[in-house]
Amino acid sequence: MQIGFIGLGKMGSRMALKLVKEGHDVVVWNRSKEPLESIKYQVLSIKGGKERLRTASSVQELIQSLKKPRVIWSMLPAVAATEEMLSQIAKYVEANDIVIDGGNSKYTDTQRWYETFKKKKIRFLGIGVSGGVIAVKEGYPLMVGGDKSAHEYIAPILKSLSKPHGGHEYFGEGGAGHFVKMIHNAIEYGYMQAIGEGFGVLENSEYKFDLIKAAKLYQKGTLISGFMMDRTLEALEKDPKLSHITGLIGKASGETIWTVEEAHKQQLFIENIEQALEFRNRSEKDTAIQKSFAARMVSALRNAFGGHEVKKK
Repeated sequence: MQIGFIGLGKMGSRMALKLVKEGHDVVVWNRSKEPLESIKYQVLSIKGGKERLRTASSVQELIQSLKKPRVIWSMLPAVAATEEMLSQIAKYVEANDIVIDGGNSKYTDTQRWYETFKKKKIRFLGIGVSGGVIAVKEGYPLMVGGDKSAHEYIAPILKSLSKPHGGHEYFGEGGAGHFVKMIHNAIEYGYMQAIGEGFGVLENSEYKFDLIKAAKLYQKGTLISGFMMDRTLEALEKDPKLSHITGLIGKASGETIWTVEEAHKQQLFIENIEQALEFRNRSEKDTAIQKSFAARMVSALRNAFGGHEVKKK
């Protein structure tokens, strides 16, 4: 297929290259020039890649260079930037075109854009993208919401992005896909917090445990084996005591905040996730938390799967 791809950050650049590798024609644009130059260099290592990737000098040029029905995927990390970009895209798309927001947008914003584009007969999708920076090899999990016919039309793109071990599912109209992604990220907070706290108790024990050995065994068929324990092992193998980083985790993301708000609105219990969110927020200023093994582990995990910056000692 042919697709226009906007936003070449950590996730976006990898996704665009994966699509080129899978045989799709991709036109890319990014606000700053460095990522454009970088992707032009990286694509040279893909057989036939140079012919399948083009760069555009503007959003307008990108959209107008595509065959109809045009498919435009915006992959911007910040909510404000996404709002601005969708407003810009709206100026140039026409009836039956497909616009995709792959960022971490709030589901209510996605619902609003879905309804706005629908009035103009433009097909809109909000797709939650997970898997971190390693998903380019393992496959992206893609949580789709919006126009059902658009989802069916771009199925080859989703199939390519999800290879070999990812997947994609359609969850319903409007903001449904981003709602599912919102909950995923909130669960992620609680899961990382539990790993950090558990390994903190191991690390502090009088038995002087080998944490790498424990993590390896936890991976052998236990109930906590899987993706996040793989990342735990990676972090420990780099720095067994996590002694070179601080536990200043970084500002909490919108998805978990929105999940807590949604749970409160529905009068649901959400203690684990809420406490993990509070712990992260407190890590911004609380030096005792920053020194804790639990916070250092959460920080290390975020770096391992998402490439998020860690603050070193």
